Amino acid sequence: MRVCTILKGGRHHIAVQTSESKLAVLDPQVFGVRSVSQLISRGEAALTAIKTALQRGELKQIEEDSVKLAPPIVCPPKIICIGQNYSQHAVEMGASAPRLPIIFSKFSSAVCGHGDNVVLPLIAKKVDYEAELVVVIGTPGKFIDRSKALEHVFGYTCGNDISARDWQKGKPGGQWLLGKTFDTFAPVGPYIVTADEIADPHDLRVQMLLNGEVMQDQSTADMIFPIDELISHISQFVTLEVGDLIFTGTPSGVGAARTPPRFLLPGDDLEVKIESVGVLKNSVIASQ
Repeated sequence: MRVCTILKGGRHHIAVQTSESKLAVLDPQVFGVRSVSQLISRGEAALTAIKTALQRGELKQIEEDSVKLAPPIVCPPKIICIGQNYSQHAVEMGASAPRLPIIFSKFSSAVCGHGDNVVLPLIAKKVDYEAELVVVIGTPGKFIDRSKALEHVFGYTCGNDISARDWQKGKPGGQWLLGKTFDTFAPVGPYIVTADEIADPHDLRVQMLLNGEVMQDQSTADMIFPIDELISHISQFVTLEVGDLIFTGTPSGVGAARTPPRFLLPGDDLEVKIESVGVLKNSVIASQ
């Protein structure tokens, strides 16, 4: 199932994709949920009820292009990100493979959705793209055993870890948080694809297209730390909650590693394409 959040009539609504161009909107009075996080919290029973309603033709369908797609999780409790988690990306950044996952975060105010603009900050000049597979936590937990870790995944979505390299690395102390969490620096969406539809999250093609040109193109098989290990490791420090997002790292081909470097400019168009998950599109604008 492909679940999304739409903006309709000035309010957020849950919808599921029924074809490439159509959505079925869930009536909160019928299903008792008003957000994707609430839907996730209801567990398998809620998904089964939706599937039954779809089979019976009980859900009104609308054209996807008639509504605005919001971030699937509008305000995630936590946005947890993994640095240098692809072998070839670590090499291009001049680093050896880390012995432990490199973990940082973004604030929820960085989140934006499919079709939203990425805004270049006035105080950053070296803004970069990073296509990433994003995990959506479905079952809360702490001290999660690795063998059980994937049971805590509700689904997967596309993400773009936009990064101001001049803040991330060029300021005293290495300002990773500030460099990663400017407003609009965490595009996600357009859909969450439920975990049952992804046979192997470690065998997915991840691509970044900049103005139609392929800049990143690699399989998630190149991950240094696989998703189950990441979930287990993170849960040793913090309790994972329903709706938490985990950006799992980016493949090689980032703008900072190119010769000459290619940083984002006003008017650029970004596309994150992930096999079996979807396509996330955003445009880049200057700060007003």
